[in-house]
Amino acid sequence: MAELRERLLPRKPSTSTSAAPVAAARQSTPGRRPIFQGVDFSGLKKRGQSLRSWIRVDAATAASQVIEVDKFTMMRRCDLPARDLRLLDPLFVYPSTILGRERAIVVNLEQIRCIITADEVLLLNSLDSYVLQYVVELQRRLATGSGDVLAGGEPSPDDLPFEFRALEVALEAACTFLDAQAAELEIEAYPLLDELTSKISTSNLERVRRLKSRLLALTRRVQKVRDEIEQLMDDDGDMAEMYLTEKKRRMEASFYGDQSFHGFNSAGGVSVSAPVSPVSSPPESRRLEKALSLARSRHDSMKSSSSTTESIEELEMLLEAYFVVIDSTLNKLTSLKEYIDDTEDFINIQLDDVRNQLIQFELLLTTATFVVAIFGVVAGIFGMNFEIALFDVPSAFQWVLVITGVCGLVIFCLFLCYFKYRRLMPL
Repeated sequence: MAELRERLLPRKPSTSTSAAPVAAARQSTPGRRPIFQGVDFSGLKKRGQSLRSWIRVDAATAASQVIEVDKFTMMRRCDLPARDLRLLDPLFVYPSTILGRERAIVVNLEQIRCIITADEVLLLNSLDSYVLQYVVELQRRLATGSGDVLAGGEPSPDDLPFEFRALEVALEAACTFLDAQAAELEIEAYPLLDELTSKISTSNLERVRRLKSRLLALTRRVQKVRDEIEQLMDDDGDMAEMYLTEKKRRMEASFYGDQSFHGFNSAGGVSVSAPVSPVSSPPESRRLEKALSLARSRHDSMKSSSSTTESIEELEMLLEAYFVVIDSTLNKLTSLKEYIDDTEDFINIQLDDVRNQLIQFELLLTTATFVVAIFGVVAGIFGMNFEIALFDVPSAFQWVLVITGVCGLVIFCLFLCYFKYRRLMPL
């Protein structure tokens, strides 16, 4: 792995070659004033013409090398539109995508961003460990799969085409990466949630909030990968577009068939490649040639459609295997989210219970305050500046206290009976 990392390190660009043209350009226009003051556009290039480092893995030799290709060359090389290459740009954040095109498969799965063709894999050069593991694993499987042949020298029927091997390694890397993150989140989440149920504090609530944010982000990524695989499994046309080796073989067979057909016509006295005068060429021969060409094209199309329908099952089984893996990861995250929701519900129930107890205590305290206020009313009445005969009785003060206390106690008991009747508190 270390040797591969050193070999795949991007080369440092030389500053001497780039500084010379800039200095010459500045010296050539000494009296010209720049349009934008304070902004240096000398080192900028057109976005589409900038070189980008790619790791190329050859299908035949399983050898890897680092190449630098600009965007337009890559578009012509793989016959891809610019919007497909935009999905692989590391400066943009796009969800996971698997696209089947005429001559390539565009794969954007987490850290794995590559273009798979029938002859090679072009992977964006990165020092990420999963990218290097992808290269090593793909080379290992190519070296192992090259020896899987039968006794007669024919390839094994279980041997997948090159593009499906590369796609399988990418799916395995993405599923492994997402499952590892889900397992790490589970290890961190369950003890934290159990601690939160026993001790509700601000720090624990903040940790759970950050944990839930990570969980939601990871769930969206896993859900996107699952939806992408499910969409491919449900669309036979998209899966048929991904048979690059088969399409290449048919194209070569059709090309050699056309060459043999042209050679047969030339040997028979009618040259198809050379221009023929319309006067000397009989119309029956040209009509026969068109009929044969149309029949051959129809036969090839029917044969390709029938064989594609029969052989599309191996790709569907491959996608189904990793669909089960990513669905299991999604179920883990869903179970963890449900556990978090249950913990939140339990905490809310606890808080509601405490809140209800506080409300009941406040109700009792308010009732007791109302009863005690009766003594203040009596004291205020007897403290007025007037004379009555009751003031001259020696035991009048004790009788006033006893009567007031009994009345307050009766009023308090009446309040409690009312609260019990209305079920405002358990008594």
